[in-house]
Amino acid sequence: QMQLVESGGGLVQAGGSLRLSCKASGHTFSAQAMAWFRQAPGKEREFVAGVNWSGDRTFYADSVKGRSTLSRNSTNPTVDLQMDTLKPEDTGTYYCAARRGYGSYYLTTAEYPYWGQGTQVTVSS
Repeated sequence: QMQLVESGGGLVQAGGSLRLSCKASGHTFSAQAMAWFRQAPGKEREFVAGVNWSGDRTFYADSVKGRSTLSRNSTNPTVDLQMDTLKPEDTGTYYCAARRGYGSYYLTTAEYPYWGQGTQVTVSS
């Protein structure tokens, strides 16, 4: 079984930055896509950013594009999400997700069987 552990959340003022990290352990896959989702109170969990198994393709939700950078270390399966110019609407619980596969552009929660416990991000105005 794979375990995903997120870290790096916190409280930040609007315009600030945060770097979220997700480390995979246990039964990981050589071909493993990873992603970040977020969920605000009363809303559905939504896709934020994802990376393919080799790390050469990243994709972002329109809401964070240009303000976020996703990077991964494939030899030690971690994926980091650097978020800049944060806005109050970025507030929510951020979840790391993973799945086995060589494809790209897995954008829905249903496509990821492995999830972390989440880390809280709060952006004050």
